[in-house]
Amino acid sequence: MQCILVIKLAALGDFVLATGPMRRIRAAHPEAHITLLTTPPYAALGEALGVFDTVWAEGRERSPRAWLRLAGRLRAGRFDRVYDLQTSDRSSAYRLLFWPRFPEWSGIAAGASHPHRNPDRDRMHTLERQAQQLEDAGIWPDAPTRPGSAPGPDLSSLVSPTTLARLGVAGPFALLIPGASPQRPGKRWPLERYAGLATRLADAGLMPLIVGGPDERADAQAIKGAEPRALALAGLTTFADVAALGAGAAIAVGNDTGPVHLVAAAGAPTLVLFGPDSDPALCAPRGVAVEVLASERLADLDVEVVAARALALWGSRGNAPPP
Repeated sequence: MQCILVIKLAALGDFVLATGPMRRIRAAHPEAHITLLTTPPYAALGEALGVFDTVWAEGRERSPRAWLRLAGRLRAGRFDRVYDLQTSDRSSAYRLLFWPRFPEWSGIAAGASHPHRNPDRDRMHTLERQAQQLEDAGIWPDAPTRPGSAPGPDLSSLVSPTTLARLGVAGPFALLIPGASPQRPGKRWPLERYAGLATRLADAGLMPLIVGGPDERADAQAIKGAEPRALALAGLTTFADVAALGAGAAIAVGNDTGPVHLVAAAGAPTLVLFGPDSDPALCAPRGVAVEVLASERLADLDVEVVAARALALWGSRGNAPPP
């Protein structure tokens, strides 16, 4: 049996965008035993995809002993081919851990048997870049590599019909995703603006539902404190829960952060707020209906402008015009 390794370590948005290429790898190797090397936050998500036979979560070890342990496990796996979808310095260095028997390698590591050679790869959107990488690896001959041509990820398999009832969600709701990386404050629309947006959406008949990680509980509670009709679920959901909420949401509004990719891939009509810290041409979410609202300074985005765009997106999906 052929043994395949797929490397995708982080982060959530990048992991979501890689799920389409992961499925393409499975389709190209239907009889192979395919292992995912990732990190602990994404192990359950990798298992839920139904693509991998095995998931390893030790893909970002730091101590010398951990590196030696990982090297031993990689060599023992006797992999025939590696698809490095992370293509970082760290993941490229993993090729050296296979010495003296190097598998075929798709990525950018020195000595790769199937390198992605495009010198403009870092100026491509992640989806087209990875499609072209798999084209160069010989498994996607008609890969969609033109800008905007690659289909968005499909996470419908993660959606559970019981999630909304378990979380106490009923009636039409709008997802608010106010978080972002703590190291990138420029990617955050101010909390007071999200609170104003929550009020505008509640007035339009949508329950504002705030999601995010455990570190964003205080932010969610601050928004709820300003708008009591909101429901604060930050820190109380799994990735699969967020996907299910995305599948049921009337609309979603959020910063350029991982959960926005997740809900867009699950089907939520999504409005993404971009500031100068990231380029939507390279990393914007894709889904059934995704719109980008960009500003040189996120704090300058007015609540009424964002609310109008969000409600128009809701209306464009066949809903009655909001009051």
